[in-house]
Amino acid sequence: MIIETIFSTVDKAGEPNFAPMGIERNGEIVLVRPYRSSKTYTNLLSSGFGVANFSDDVLAYVRCGLLHKKLPFFPASGGPGVVFQEACSWLELAVISKGGSDERAEFQCRVLFKGWQRDFPGFCRAKNAVIEATIMATRLAFCNRQKVAEDLNHYIKIVEKTGGENEKQAIQLVYDYIRKMEE
Repeated sequence: MIIETIFSTVDKAGEPNFAPMGIERNGEIVLVRPYRSSKTYTNLLSSGFGVANFSDDVLAYVRCGLLHKKLPFFPASGGPGVVFQEACSWLELAVISKGGSDERAEFQCRVLFKGWQRDFPGFCRAKNAVIEATIMATRLAFCNRQKVAEDLNHYIKIVEKTGGENEKQAIQLVYDYIRKMEE
C-alpha cells in the first residue's frame, strides 16, 4: 500500500526541499521511489536521510508539489533533515540500500525516529480529491488532455460539496496550474 506524504530532504548546502511522495512501509523499513530527475533523489543520494511527513494539509501538498514552495519547518532529531512544521506525525529515515530503474530510484530506508504532534483527524473526500488532482497535475505530460479536464471537473465538484476553505483554495491552485500548463 502506498501512503502519500510530504517528503522532506536537504541539499548539500542545508536547503530544504519538500515534495509530495508516496511511500511504502513494512514495519521499520520504508521504500521511497523518487524520479531520478528530482531534487528528492539528489538529496537522498547525497545525505542518505529523509523525512516522511504525514499531514492533512492539502494546501501544503499543492504548494510544494506544483509551486515548489519551501514549507515552514524545524530540524529533524535523528539526522540532517527537516520536519514540516504542520505535520501530524513523521518518520525520520536513513537510507540502507539503493536500486531502481533508469527512470525511478528505489531507496530502502530504516526508521530512525518517529515524531508526533497531533492525531490525524480522519478522512475527508475533498482532501483526497485535492491530492489526486495534485498528482494528476504533476504528470500532465503523460495524461490525455480530455481525461484531465473530466477528472479535474470531478475533483472540483467533490471539493465544492465536501471541502472547507483550505481545500477550496488548494483545488483553485491546482486548477490555475493546469490551465497555465495548457497555454
